[in-house]
Amino acid sequence: MQFGLDGGMGTDPGRSGQHPTLFSRAVASRQCQSMIPKITIHEVVGTMEVEMTDKQLRLDIIDELDFEPSIDSAEIGVAVDQGVVTLTGHVRSYSDKVTTLEIVEKVLGVRAIADQIEVRPIGAHIMADDEIAKRIANSLQWNTSVPEDKIHVTVAQGRVTLEGDVEWRYQADAATRAIGRLTGVTGINNHLKVRPTVNAADVSERIRKTLVRDAELDASEIRVVVHDGTVTLEGKVRYLGERKSAERAAWAAPGVTNVVDHLAVL
Repeated sequence: MQFGLDGGMGTDPGRSGQHPTLFSRAVASRQCQSMIPKITIHEVVGTMEVEMTDKQLRLDIIDELDFEPSIDSAEIGVAVDQGVVTLTGHVRSYSDKVTTLEIVEKVLGVRAIADQIEVRPIGAHIMADDEIAKRIANSLQWNTSVPEDKIHVTVAQGRVTLEGDVEWRYQADAATRAIGRLTGVTGINNHLKVRPTVNAADVSERIRKTLVRDAELDASEIRVVVHDGTVTLEGKVRYLGERKSAERAAWAAPGVTNVVDHLAVL
């Protein structure tokens, strides 16, 4: 004879001799367990690893920014989500903004950057557009890498727009670098077009050799496709800095008019 859960008399087929109280507790325990949602250990550990990686990456970025004396890192906010870095806050000059982006993209683990930094010139950094335009004209004239007679410059509220044609990508980049360091500049729209006068038949091979020579790159994971002056980069890189190096290598080849970057940061 057995006692039921309600204290009454009952039977338990197939469990003769089992203590009634122990059996009741076992049934209740199984019923409670069936109501608890199941979460696998892999799901919990995986989430913790992502969170820990993002937290560590954020600390690494902040440390790198603190180490750079030319910028005020206290005015820059850093957020990280699965390797994607969002930068907020403000800096005194466009030069400081460029420096900040260059520092962050070199940190191991950075997959992409969302740039929301605002340039707020103060004091001596504030300058009229016509004065900025004069300084830009002089800077381009003194720079031997820039064909200043082929570049048209306009300035509106500190933002500079470059238009015209150049034969090489490095000439367009040189113009941007020369202007970006000038006082009063808050941003640059580089609309310069590369129109080469050289034969680009061996562009693909030149790029592959450049990638292999670059000590910062693992060229074995990068594929290069060239068509009508457009270079397409495919494959994998370890961090954002490698991706930028691959892009620079592609742009450095003669005859390249466009680079399409399909590289994945893993």
